[in-house]
Amino acid sequence: MAETGNSGKGVTAGKLASTVQKRLSRAQEKVLQKLGKADETRDVVFEEMVANFNKQMGEGTKLQKDLKAYMTAVKTLHEASRRLQDCLADMYEPEWFGKEEMDAMVEDTDTLWLDFHQNITDNSMVSVDSYLAQFPDIKARIAKRDRKMVDFDSARHHFASLQKGKKKDEAKIAKPAALLEMAAPSWAQGLISAHQVAQTNLSYNQAEEELGRSQKIFEELNVELQDQLPVLWDSRVGVYVNTFQNLANHQEKFHKEMSKLSQNLNDIMTKLEEQRQLKNDGAAAKAGDQGKSEETNHNEAASSPPTRPSTLPSRPQRHDEPLDLNTSDINTESTTTQVSESNSSDYKLPPDFLYKVKVIHEYAATDGDELELNVGDIVLVVAFDNPDEQDDGWLMGVQESLWIQNQDISTKGVFPENFTQKL
Repeated sequence: MAETGNSGKGVTAGKLASTVQKRLSRAQEKVLQKLGKADETRDVVFEEMVANFNKQMGEGTKLQKDLKAYMTAVKTLHEASRRLQDCLADMYEPEWFGKEEMDAMVEDTDTLWLDFHQNITDNSMVSVDSYLAQFPDIKARIAKRDRKMVDFDSARHHFASLQKGKKKDEAKIAKPAALLEMAAPSWAQGLISAHQVAQTNLSYNQAEEELGRSQKIFEELNVELQDQLPVLWDSRVGVYVNTFQNLANHQEKFHKEMSKLSQNLNDIMTKLEEQRQLKNDGAAAKAGDQGKSEETNHNEAASSPPTRPSTLPSRPQRHDEPLDLNTSDINTESTTTQVSESNSSDYKLPPDFLYKVKVIHEYAATDGDELELNVGDIVLVVAFDNPDEQDDGWLMGVQESLWIQNQDISTKGVFPENFTQKL
C-alpha cells in the first residue's frame, strides 16, 4: 500500500513539475517574442474570427441580461396589476352593476399576465440561454489553441537554434578532447568524442520530435476552430430573429387581449356612473316635487280621492314613431285590484332598480315592448340595458305586483313617464 501511495504521489509530482515547466517555457517564449528576439506565428484571418467571437459573446451576454431584466419588469408589473385589480374587486359592492363581470375580469387579467410571462420564458429566454451555453467551451479551446501555439513556437525556435549551432557545438566537443589528451589514453579520446557527438544528436532528435508533436496538436485545434467560428458567427442572425419574433408575437397577443379587458372595465365603469347619476337625478326630482306639492298633498289627504280627469296627458313620441294616440279611446276606469305600495325591505328589488312610480292615468299599450298601465298600479323603474335606446319621456319598468309574484325581470317594458307620478 505504501509503495502504491508513493507511486501515486510520484506521478502527481511529476505531472505538476511538467506543468510548471511548460508554464515557464511559455512565459520565457512570450518574453522573447515581445522583445523581438523570437518570431511569433500569426494568422490574421483567425485573429479576425476571434475578434468576432468576443464581440458575439459580449452581445449575446448583454441580450441575455436585458431580456432577464425585461422579464423581471413583466413580473413586477403583473404583481402590481394583480394588487390593483384585487383592490377594485374588494371595493366593488355586490349590488353595483357588473359585479360578476368584474370578478371574472380580475381572474382573466391575472391569467393573461401569467401566460405572457411563461411564453417569454419558454420561447425567447430558453433560446438565448441555449445559444450562450456553447460559448464557454469554445472560449476554453481558443485559449488552449493559443497556449499550444506558444509551445509550437518555442519548439520551433529550439529546433532552429540546434540546427544553427550544430557546427559550433561540434567545435566545442573537439576542444575538451584536446584537454583530455593529458589525462586519458589516446584510445579513450575517441570514445569520449563519440559520446559527446551522440549526446548532441540525441538532443537534436528530441527537439525535432517535440516540434512535430507540438505542431500537430496546434494545427488540429487551429483547423477545428477555423471550421466552427464562422458557423457560430453566422448563427447569431437566426437567434436574434427567433428571439425577437417570439417576443413581438406574444406582446401583440397580450396587448390585444388586455385591450379587450380594459374596454370591458371602461364599459362597466361607464354604466356604473350612469346608474349613479340616474339615482341622483331621481332623488333630486323627488325632493323637488315633494317640496312643491306638500301643501296640496296635505289637503288632498283630508278630502275624498280626486276624480279621474276627463282628458289624459299626451303620449310622448318614441324613436322613429309618429304620434298616433286617440285619447278619446282611453276612457275606461280601472277595474283591476290595486296592489298597495310595499316597503323596499319586504322583498328583493329587481336588478338596476332606480325608484317607484304610481300610475295616475290609464295607458293602453300600442307595442309589444310597452306596459299596460291601470290607475293605481305601482311600477318599479329600472335602468335601460343600453342607455342609447331610451327615448325622451319614456321609462323602463316592471309591474310591482308581477315582480312580487314571479321575480321575473323579463316582464319589464317601457311606458310614458307623464302617465305616472314618482313615489
